[in-house]
Amino acid sequence: MNAQTPQQLLAQAQLIHASEVVVSAIARLSNEVSESLRDTSPIIICVMGGGIVFAGQLLTQLNFPLEVDYVHASRYQNNTVGKTLIWKALPKLDLTNRTVLLVDDILDEGITLLAIKEKCQELGAKHVFSAVLVEKKLPHSKPITADFVGLEVPNRYVLGYGMDAYGWWRNLPAIYALK
Repeated sequence: MNAQTPQQLLAQAQLIHASEVVVSAIARLSNEVSESLRDTSPIIICVMGGGIVFAGQLLTQLNFPLEVDYVHASRYQNNTVGKTLIWKALPKLDLTNRTVLLVDDILDEGITLLAIKEKCQELGAKHVFSAVLVEKKLPHSKPITADFVGLEVPNRYVLGYGMDAYGWWRNLPAIYALK
């Protein structure tokens, strides 16, 4: 755990994307997802816990039949460095021969999102797509590419709109980066 208080973390953070920018990106993503998946009756799977804010916003803008589920797999456990992947919950719906859209807050290294995609395929999903609110720009390639990306963020630790710093500030209506 960081020695700083949540207020100190936020006071020292830099605004990366204002709330209006995030809202606009989600609206654009909802159009892209609708165009691609509206005829598939997909299962939308929220990647907990970071994906909850983005998924909630995105779902209200998708005007086609869909089912909702969640998965909980984490490498961070309230730290800023990812470790071993821990499975906390698998999807409850039957994914056999279904189209799945994974909805997550961030595509960082891609290790967790790839593992979740592979798990959905193991569970019988016919097609697995992914939508992320933000993608972190890294100097190296990732093992997975998101099908739908809202915004890019620099190679810094980001928080807000579902992303946390030491467990705090998922509820911020904008995206910030720690200094």
